[in-house]
Amino acid sequence: MQLLAITIGSVIIAAAFNCFLIPHEVLSSGLSGLSMMIGMLTPLDTGAANFLLNLPLLVLGYLMLGRKFIIQTILSVIVISAGLSVIPVYEVASNSILSSVFGGALAGLGMGLVLRQSASTGGLDIMAMIVARKKDFPIGTLLSAMNAVIIAISGFLFNWDTALNTMVSIFVTGKVIDAIYTHHVKLTLTIITAKGEEMREQLVQNVYRGLTVLDGMGGFSKEGRNILLTVITRYELAEVKSLIAEVDPDAFVNITKTIEVMGLFHKQSA
Repeated sequence: MQLLAITIGSVIIAAAFNCFLIPHEVLSSGLSGLSMMIGMLTPLDTGAANFLLNLPLLVLGYLMLGRKFIIQTILSVIVISAGLSVIPVYEVASNSILSSVFGGALAGLGMGLVLRQSASTGGLDIMAMIVARKKDFPIGTLLSAMNAVIIAISGFLFNWDTALNTMVSIFVTGKVIDAIYTHHVKLTLTIITAKGEEMREQLVQNVYRGLTVLDGMGGFSKEGRNILLTVITRYELAEVKSLIAEVDPDAFVNITKTIEVMGLFHKQSA
């Protein structure tokens, strides 16, 4: 079901681009926007440009983020790239503003579906996850700056109406992703499991964050449980959920937004 959901989400993204955004020269965010720009301005196919731009990051991600996550991300990138090449560029709606809003919402829906399957659509998401594992870098600022550059280039290359439509599309895409996936930058995870030591080892080995383990007891069963607390960034959520499921699929996990973190946010070096 995971692979099917990733495929469906990726097809939705490609359809959003070719049927709503590209016909009006409206761009998406990140590397997808750059690939759309290349497709509009050069003979290179948009799908091929998307794959070529993602290829270096996919290789880097495979080395640093793990095999399962990157294989699923590669599937998404391939499906999106193939979809951009196969689905005809067709103007579904003549109104550029409506196309920007609906195309952005549709792209956000597809990206949200992919993210919920512990994968990504490639591009700067991979960079964000790599950076998030190493240091508390304000990756949101980097992504916003990248999108600002895309909007500015769109204005200079096409026109400023198109640039504003691109800004609307990127904004709507982000809001839909927020609704489907998660919008808060930092998240607190409370994990209650009967496999406390295995879970602790799994998280300590694979997550670059501090971890606290508490003793607990089931309210009805009165059986011993371990409660693990950690704070992560949203870019790590898909990976951490996958790690938890590997150890204990029946673990109770509560995910809450975190306004601010004081003290040590990273795992201490040995």
